[in-house]
Amino acid sequence: MVNALAPETTERVPGPRSAGPAVDGRRGPARRRRRQAVVGYLFLAPTLLFFAVFLILPLGFALLLSTSRWAGFDLGDIDPVGLDNFTGLFADGSTFLAPVLTNTLLFALGTVALALAGSVVVATCIDNLRFQGLWRTLYFLPIVTTVVAVGNVWKYMYEPGGLVNGVLNALGLDSVAFLQDPDTALPSVVVVQAWASVGSAILILTAGLKSIPESYYEAAALDGAGPVTVFRKITLPLLRPSLLFVCITQFLTGLQSFALIIVMTKGGPGDATDVAALEMYRQAFSYGDWGTASAAAFVLFVVVLLVTLAQLWIFRRKGEDA
Repeated sequence: MVNALAPETTERVPGPRSAGPAVDGRRGPARRRRRQAVVGYLFLAPTLLFFAVFLILPLGFALLLSTSRWAGFDLGDIDPVGLDNFTGLFADGSTFLAPVLTNTLLFALGTVALALAGSVVVATCIDNLRFQGLWRTLYFLPIVTTVVAVGNVWKYMYEPGGLVNGVLNALGLDSVAFLQDPDTALPSVVVVQAWASVGSAILILTAGLKSIPESYYEAAALDGAGPVTVFRKITLPLLRPSLLFVCITQFLTGLQSFALIIVMTKGGPGDATDVAALEMYRQAFSYGDWGTASAAAFVLFVVVLLVTLAQLWIFRRKGEDA
């Protein structure tokens, strides 16, 4: 009876499950990281889908078209032609290199020169003025105005009976056929493009001016330096990063300009204002040559890429020099 009523003392031998808590402790953080990664990708999915549908797929299709001949109707009619579209752009008799690409570069350079000069003058003048909100509103109005509206207004201002010629006549000068003369058409559109984009340049340069320490100007005043010397020796050198950024962004904007030119001149008179973006539009929608249009787009892409790489190189050099 005593043996029957005695408690059973069976020694338990630790089995493989005894390591469970340690294993679960290691697997827990890994599961949480995977769960967080899945949640993060789910949040990114709409943006990734947007870029895939509206950027990657069109880019791949454009690359396909640049090496093919297609009239823009049936996908089964795509005929591979290799690099013929690219060689055709620079073949004898082609107008893409001159005047199209030449006009594009001149348009971009002119936009940079005018926008940079105008933004520096305006930003310097209004830096210390009161009512900064009012000035920001005034110089930002061209940016928030649609390009079509800006182009049409300036187009009528350039007319023989328009405001610009009215001012010239009031000063005793003859009227100028701004948009009808091949010699003045491109510079006239450059002026409008620079006026429309100068607001963003002023905003960037104003921020750059605000970042210059006042102690430099106080020291220059104690040394008796004049305004021109202060601007040349202090303001311009310290504003160089902002000026470089404005120069590059304005140049890229000028290279891709399309809407303003098609509204004001449609590439005319003749081919005086024909630029790369307008030529791509014309090849695709007027002539039905989507292959040549895609090849021209990739040539313009290479030009923009080279300018961007030059920007990165210059910024890197400036950072190393600093």
